[in-house]
Amino acid sequence: VHILPFFPYSSDDGFSVIDYLVVDPALGTWDDVKAIGSGYKLMFDAVVNHVSRESAWFQAFLRAEKPFDDYFITADPAQDLSEVVRPRALPLLTPVETANGLQHVWTTFSEDQIDLNFANVDVLMRVTGVLLAYVAAGADLIRLDAIAFLWKEVGTTCLHLPQTHAVVKLWRAVLDLVAPNVIVITETNVPHMDNISYFGSVLPEARYTDEAQMVYNFSLGPVVLHTLRSGDATMLSDWVASQEPPPSGSAFFNFIASHDGIGMRPAENLLTPQEVQALVDQTAAHRGRVSYRANADGSSSVYELNITLYDFLNDPAAAKPELDIARFLASQAILLSLAGVPGIYVHSLFGSRNCEACVAETGRARSINREKFDLASLSQRLDDASCHEGQVFAGVRRMLALRKTQPAFHPAAQQRVLSLHRSVFALERTPLSGGEPLICLVSTTDQPLKLTVDFATHGVKAGSVWRDLISADVLHGATGESHVSLNPYMVRWLVPSRR
Repeated sequence: VHILPFFPYSSDDGFSVIDYLVVDPALGTWDDVKAIGSGYKLMFDAVVNHVSRESAWFQAFLRAEKPFDDYFITADPAQDLSEVVRPRALPLLTPVETANGLQHVWTTFSEDQIDLNFANVDVLMRVTGVLLAYVAAGADLIRLDAIAFLWKEVGTTCLHLPQTHAVVKLWRAVLDLVAPNVIVITETNVPHMDNISYFGSVLPEARYTDEAQMVYNFSLGPVVLHTLRSGDATMLSDWVASQEPPPSGSAFFNFIASHDGIGMRPAENLLTPQEVQALVDQTAAHRGRVSYRANADGSSSVYELNITLYDFLNDPAAAKPELDIARFLASQAILLSLAGVPGIYVHSLFGSRNCEACVAETGRARSINREKFDLASLSQRLDDASCHEGQVFAGVRRMLALRKTQPAFHPAAQQRVLSLHRSVFALERTPLSGGEPLICLVSTTDQPLKLTVDFATHGVKAGSVWRDLISADVLHGATGESHVSLNPYMVRWLVPSRR
C-alpha cells in the first residue's frame, strides 16, 4: 500500500511537506500508519527535492539562522538558466525577503515548494536521517519523489546529474547496511532510457545494482492510452518486445494512472507528434486538462494529461457502460500481465470519474484525479453490481485474485510477445522454475475477433487443453492450431490443463 504523503503540508495534496517526521493530525498518528503496516507492506514518499515554505527549515532560512541559512539554493536571476529542464511553465526562481535582504530561491515545482541544497552536507545528512526514520516507522519501500531534479548546477539541465545518482547510491548503500529488506523506488517522469538509468550499475561481485531496486515504468501509461485510443496494439507489442529485462534483483514498477495524471515526457521517441496530439485531443474532448512545461527556447510542450483513466478511455458524454467497463478492464489486464510489479492507483480500483469540483476548489488541474471520498457512500456503490464502480471493482479484484495463483506472473518470470493480430496484445509468461506457460490475450478493439493460435509452439504436454482462467472457457487443440474468439476488449488468461 502506497500511502501518499501523510505529513502536514501547505499545498499540492501533501507534496509540499511542512514536517517530514510528523503525521498530519487530521489523518491520525504514527500508530495508525503502523496499524496499516501490520497487514500490508507500506510505501512511504520521501519528498526530498523540496520542502514547504511554511516548514521550520525555510522559516529559519528567512531569519538567516545557522545552519539553515545554507539549506536552500539561491541564484541571481541575471544568470543564464535557460538550460534548466522545467516540469512546469512557472518561474524557476522565487524572490523572498530574508534577514539578509532580498534573495531568489530555487523553486522547481512551485513558489510554495523550495528546493533543498544537497551540496550542503548537513542537508544530505538530515535527509538521510529522515529516510532512516521512515524505516523505523515501518516503511518497506521508500519512494524517492522527483529524484531526477535533486542536484542543481548552473549551466546544466539540472536533470539526472552525476551527483544525483551519487546521492541515490549513497542512500541505497545505507539502507542495504541497516535495512536490507527495504526497497528503493525512484519516481522519474522522463523518457525510458533516462528512467532506467536509476537502476544504477550492476555490481559484479554481488550481481545486483547499486541504485534503485524498482523504477516507475512511466512510458507504459501513454503507450497504453495510444493503444486503446487507436485500437492498434502494434506499438505496445513492439515496445514491450524491445525492452531489455531489468538487472537481477530489480523490477519495473508498472503503472498507468497515478495521482499525477499521465506523464507525456516518457512518450518522447515512442509516439509521433501526431499521436501525442491525438491523446491531447481526446483528453480535451473527455473534459480533462493538459499541463505544459517550459522549454529552453521559450516554447512549451505537453508535460501531463490531467484526467482520470476511466474518463480518458471512455467519453463521459456518450457512455456505453458495458463497452466502457470492458475497455477499462482491458487497460488493467495489460498492466497485470506484464513482467514487473503492478501498481494500481486507488481510483483505478473503481473507475473514478473526473472531479470538476476538485479543480474548482483548488485551481489545480491535477486535482481532477485526486477526489476524496466518503467511505460509507463509496462502499455502497462498490457493493452495487449495477453501478459502474461496483462492476470495475469486481473485475479488478477478480483479476488480482487469479493473478496471485499463477507462478507465471512472478515479477521476474520470462515474458515473450506473440504476434497474433494487430488489435490484440498477446504475451506468453513462463514460470521462473520453467514448466508450462500462461498466455495473456487482451483485445484492444471494440470489434469481435477470431484468432488462429498455434498452441503447438508453447511446449505443453500432449493431451492438454487450454483453459481460460477468467471465463473458465476450455479451448481444445492444445498441441495444434485452435480458433480463439475475443469479444470487444475481452481478456483471456490461458493455462494448459489436463483433459
